Amino acid sequence: MSRTDAAPGTRGDASAGTRSMRKVIVASLIGTSLEWYDFFLYSAAAAVVFNRLFFPNVSPVTGTLLAFSTAAVGFVARPLGGILFGHLGDRRGRKPVLVLTLLLMGTATVLIGALPTYSSIGVAAPVLLAVLRFTQGLGLGGEWGGAVTMTLEHGVPERRGFNTSWPQVGVPLGNLLAAGMLGLLGAVLSEDQFLAWGWRVPFLLSGLLVLAGLWIRRTVAESPLFADVERAGAKAKMPLVEVVRRHPRELLVAMAARIGTDVAFYTFTVYSLVFLTTSVGLPRSLGLTAVLIGSAVQLVLIPLFGGLSDRLGRRPVYAIGAVAAAVWAFAFFPLLSSGTTAVVVLAVVVALAAHAAMYGPQAAFIAELFSTELRYSGASMGYQLAGVLGGGIAPIVSIALVRAFGTPFAVSVYVLAMMALTLLALALAPETAHRSLQDSSRAVAPARRLSDRQVL
Repeated sequence: MSRTDAAPGTRGDASAGTRSMRKVIVASLIGTSLEWYDFFLYSAAAAVVFNRLFFPNVSPVTGTLLAFSTAAVGFVARPLGGILFGHLGDRRGRKPVLVLTLLLMGTATVLIGALPTYSSIGVAAPVLLAVLRFTQGLGLGGEWGGAVTMTLEHGVPERRGFNTSWPQVGVPLGNLLAAGMLGLLGAVLSEDQFLAWGWRVPFLLSGLLVLAGLWIRRTVAESPLFADVERAGAKAKMPLVEVVRRHPRELLVAMAARIGTDVAFYTFTVYSLVFLTTSVGLPRSLGLTAVLIGSAVQLVLIPLFGGLSDRLGRRPVYAIGAVAAAVWAFAFFPLLSSGTTAVVVLAVVVALAAHAAMYGPQAAFIAELFSTELRYSGASMGYQLAGVLGGGIAPIVSIALVRAFGTPFAVSVYVLAMMALTLLALALAPETAHRSLQDSSRAVAPARRLSDRQVL
């Protein structure tokens, strides 16, 4: 009997594997939470701080638009980060690249907190701000694929959906951390104090959090499946090219499935704030409170739906969320228009619950589409390219539709169309929940069989 057959049967090995998996999940969750904390922190600061401190010589409206333009730079950088770090992750390993992405994101965020404003260095201030935002986007673009790939490749097959849902939890958790930090500072500082130095605190604090995240990530073992690829000499020379050549269908499926999810999220969160303040006339704080409550609910629902996909399959759970989001989109804006606090919160919470049903199984579904030696690149490309076409333009498209048709019903139709695209992708995709990750690699399986023969 081979050693590979005997090893998994011992209780000690099972216990060690469980501890190792927990460490991987914690490392991925902390890392993605910190990355999204940094990313959301910038977006929030752009609305209340950067317009005044980095664009003071223009009108308030123009300054806000310019500040949000620098925020949009991060969306442009995310696909580039996915391609760059996906290539490195498939060539050099998952672990060192994840350390690099966290370090890159944390350094950029700390430097934003220390950046002189326009009054000190003139036009160089907004230029450097845009450069640092671009750097944030690069780090975030490489983070998702690595965190998901690590949790997928470390875990047992029957819990892959649950395990990979934890990096997804980093999105609502990062949002809550950023909003909570800004809310705390806003409560204890005057407006003048906040503008003078208080806004820098959460950016600088990110440095300490990143150090903790780096320490945890450095203690995590490399992906065992990548180690198999490396031993077999099966690493892809040009992962980006090979993904397009070997997995074109899977790449398109991943993008189409992701676009609808992203459009729903940014419509239900970002555009809802615009609609509440401009069309309904409610304070922005009400919308933010509703989004934060919805994000808190997602902390529970995302792993719940991820685990459910291990039992029912990725596609059924994903499809239920897409149908629910499409239907709820037509109730969403009438409920917001009621102006009642409880009804507004209900509308957002249900919308984000539907999103969680898609987002929970999404990570495993996308990553399982690609072979091991191309998984980091393929998952990153599919996810991040779709982010530009989905969430990156969703608020802009929604604003344009309301202006053109004079009713938010047009936005609901837009969400419906994107959900139909997601459902089409799911219909064309294979069920991946029970797919063998070893068999999905054309080169590793023979090497693994040879290794088994050598130890007989």
